[in-house]
Amino acid sequence: MDNIDEELSAFNQRYFAEKQARQPWMARRKWLPSFWPFRRDKANGINGTVYDDDGNIIEPIKKPRTWRWWLLRGLIAFAVILLALILYLAITAPLSKSLEPIAAPEITLLSADGRPIARNGAVVKEPVDAATLPKHVTQSFLAIEDRRFYSHWGIDPRGIGRALWSNISGESGTQGGSTITQQLAKISFLTPERSLTRKAREALIAFWMEAWLTKDEILSRYLSNAYFGDNVYGLRAASLHYFYRQPENLKPEQAIMLAGLVQAPSRYAPTSNWDGAVKRSQMVRRAMVAAKFMTQAQVDALPRPELDVRPRKSLPSGSYFADWAMGQARELAGESYATREVKTTLDSRLQRIAQNAISGAISRSALGDAQVALVAMRPNGEVVAMVGGRDYKASAFNRATQAQRQSGSTFKLFVWLAALRSGIGPETIVDDSPIEKGSYRPKNAGGQYRGDITLEEAFVRSSNVVAVRLFNRLGSEAVLREAANLGVTADFVDGDPSQALGSASVSLIEMTAAFAGLAGNAWPVKPHALPQEEQGWWDWLFNGPDSYSDRMHDDMQKMLRAAVNRGTGRAARLSIPQYGKTGTSQDNRDAVFIGYAGDLPDSLIVGVWVGNDDNSPLDGIQGGGLPARIWKRFMAQAQSGAVKTKAAPKKQPAKANIAKPEPADDEAVENIEGQIGETEIQLNEQDGLIISTEIDGQEVELNIGGEE
Repeated sequence: MDNIDEELSAFNQRYFAEKQARQPWMARRKWLPSFWPFRRDKANGINGTVYDDDGNIIEPIKKPRTWRWWLLRGLIAFAVILLALILYLAITAPLSKSLEPIAAPEITLLSADGRPIARNGAVVKEPVDAATLPKHVTQSFLAIEDRRFYSHWGIDPRGIGRALWSNISGESGTQGGSTITQQLAKISFLTPERSLTRKAREALIAFWMEAWLTKDEILSRYLSNAYFGDNVYGLRAASLHYFYRQPENLKPEQAIMLAGLVQAPSRYAPTSNWDGAVKRSQMVRRAMVAAKFMTQAQVDALPRPELDVRPRKSLPSGSYFADWAMGQARELAGESYATREVKTTLDSRLQRIAQNAISGAISRSALGDAQVALVAMRPNGEVVAMVGGRDYKASAFNRATQAQRQSGSTFKLFVWLAALRSGIGPETIVDDSPIEKGSYRPKNAGGQYRGDITLEEAFVRSSNVVAVRLFNRLGSEAVLREAANLGVTADFVDGDPSQALGSASVSLIEMTAAFAGLAGNAWPVKPHALPQEEQGWWDWLFNGPDSYSDRMHDDMQKMLRAAVNRGTGRAARLSIPQYGKTGTSQDNRDAVFIGYAGDLPDSLIVGVWVGNDDNSPLDGIQGGGLPARIWKRFMAQAQSGAVKTKAAPKKQPAKANIAKPEPADDEAVENIEGQIGETEIQLNEQDGLIISTEIDGQEVELNIGGEE
């Protein structure tokens, strides 16, 4: 019998040797380590099967699975899972993240002339090095937060058990269940949600950090990021804020008080709750004795710390411009603990002029709850003034950058640019008669039509029917391409002729930037709040701005100037060349004026918007009225010598009979009688005598003489 078994075993060995010799090398799995439990050559046959002389299966060999078999496979499975988790953490939670401040550091924005205009962000200072701190500083935090920090591997079972027992028994303890490593994992990588999943991830990251970092590195990163109340993050910032000294020079009683803050910094901040901070520091003192870091006699000899909080120059945390600029400043600052001062493009003088122009308009006009926004920029996109609403404290919503509203007839700029590009000139005759065919039949303001007129006259009068006819003739693609060229990124609808009249929603700053591209004949223009380096010749060669031909640019500017001098924008006239376009959306929901004046490169491009936040109609306000007058008030002061005005004394109630001008898109003036308000008088050779006044809250302008 023994001989038969031996022969059968020898046969099986020969059979499998020949069979495996015929198999590919990878299929034999001999490349696996010898201890790997799934190698095919480990058994007496393939997967432990025994064959007879004819190659038939006669009896499976069943080896008993001992505890060693299970232990080996369990350890291998655990190692594989742990390796996968470490790789996952290495990808999703890089160690460098624990070196970054957990709160955005403080940034002070400066105007172009270096004046502070806003301060935003947390008070954060340079990180600390636990190895260089006095022992009583680190021991204060270890005593109250994690006494066994230098002996555990990220998780402290004894601490967890002590915390659980405190919760069950209702006793008050001096420590929580989380170690300092777990707290660093939580503030650096995880959200503050309370769930078992988050606690499990916290424990796993803590193990991982203990494997890769030294204890001093973990403690340093924790102390550099912990929150201490009063919007102060990190031990260095806290010691300077509360005691005006570097953490390396903290006294024991000061370090003990700071260590007591981290559990509930908002509640224990000594600047607002001195008694609570003192009570909490007494708990830390008892913990120092319990941890044998200090004796009871040493603790009893410590005096109460004295605060030394130095006053800081008060600055607003935000404004319409600051809120818009802060994102760009954060991107520039990057992930750094350093407090930064960032110079912006804001001109403090022009910002003051803008605020005064809007405040004056609000006080003199019956605006109701309507909002006003203004943005001013240079031809290169540098924003020099911004007002996003009537009152930032009442509403921080920025109507200059965030509001998406209809642009009205200011959008006709792109229709006329497309016409000029197609070869149509300012003197080309166009049809200004009612549209009688088609599903979309817009009408001119006031129902006035002039028949055959020039393209320039149609722009001056802001003819709606001419704009739609041009849109249909040129095609929506040609018109919308001009808008895209100048940087307008609205959600346009291909083939919708109402877009010729500004039905698409855009922001004021975007439309103003489009006019800036035309003013400097370099487009597109990207509005920005921080100074930018001039483009090098190599970048300019391949990524430089586009421009219009001189003739096309001059023709468009000629029509924009005519629209102000003798068209819908007459209320914005200055004694220097100015270019602009009015816009009033459907049902008077938005009133806009955008224009520019001044010599390059110091030209100012200014957009003014008036409207209600709920999109309800305005009461008698059009783009050629209040927005144009605000634009003029701003530009007259911004461009020194642009206009000379004097205020006439208020008259007694009198009747005024003013000739009715030709109605335009944004302005239809009728014979009116009423109370005459504040009057402005302007006299120059080109425009003659211009008298601007208000009658019953409505703005009226009378022109005597001057060139047509």
